Amino acid sequence: MAGIDESIAFIPVQLAILTISDSRSEAEDRSGAILVERAQAAGHQVVARAIIRDDRPAIEAKLRELIADPAVDAVITTGGTGVTGRDVTPEALRAVCDKEIEGFGELFRWLSFKHIGVSTIQSRATAGVADGTYIFSLPGSTGACKDGWDEILVHQLDSRYRPCNFVELMPRLKET
Repeated sequence: MAGIDESIAFIPVQLAILTISDSRSEAEDRSGAILVERAQAAGHQVVARAIIRDDRPAIEAKLRELIADPAVDAVITTGGTGVTGRDVTPEALRAVCDKEIEGFGELFRWLSFKHIGVSTIQSRATAGVADGTYIFSLPGSTGACKDGWDEILVHQLDSRYRPCNFVELMPRLKET
């Protein structure tokens, strides 16, 4: 049965929260704030937070900067996952990743369906691994960030979650 195994030690994950938006300031960034609040409440450390415009080269550069930072275990982005011309987060993620985690987007849309119905098809939530760093890209709405954290990330970023979790794989992400 899936759940928390209390006999295993909790290992905090060092997170970077990256909001992709042309229009939000930190004061207006409710989605980023939700992710920070939930991550910290779960016992993780938010070591970086930034807002960057919807510009693929800028997103790729910021992702590469965060991936290169040894203090960052995982990056969670919010925004830029839709289908409009300015929505380029998935393309930026693919450009920097070594491997995609296809199941993340599939699971996100499946879970999101119960809240927003078939509108979930417009989400291109995705995830991957880049040089040993996880990247999770969520839509920019507060509801999507709550769903992504509460129903997926809170579990997969908990070293005690069974039958398996992303944290226990972290030491092996750079294997060759």
